[in-house]
Amino acid sequence: MDTVIKERIDHEIASSSIVLFMRGTPIFPQCTFSSQAVHLLNLFGLKYKAIDVLTDTALQQGIRDYGSGAALPHLYVCGEFLGSSYVLKTMIENGKFEKLLQEKNIPYKARP
Repeated sequence: MDTVIKERIDHEIASSSIVLFMRGTPIFPQCTFSSQAVHLLNLFGLKYKAIDVLTDTALQQGIRDYGSGAALPHLYVCGEFLGSSYVLKTMIENGKFEKLLQEKNIPYKARP
């Protein structure tokens, strides 16, 4: 992986407690999976940083390499790679996501 891209990704992940590398933006997601991740994060009222990988092809490939090739979107919580929207959905269903938010002292609204 390109060192500049890796440093950029490292910086983005360190800049916020929750970072979502996605296709599109939270207002206009460009794939079903990115849309689902945004919806799930919004259900919890979370503040997060969203980064549109479609604006930079080097970043789009770099984030895949950085996250071990996992499908987009990529979600990071306090620097920890959680995975895609499927992983987020699974963690919410089994209660692990709320537990992680509590452990990391990230404010959120109770799950509906």
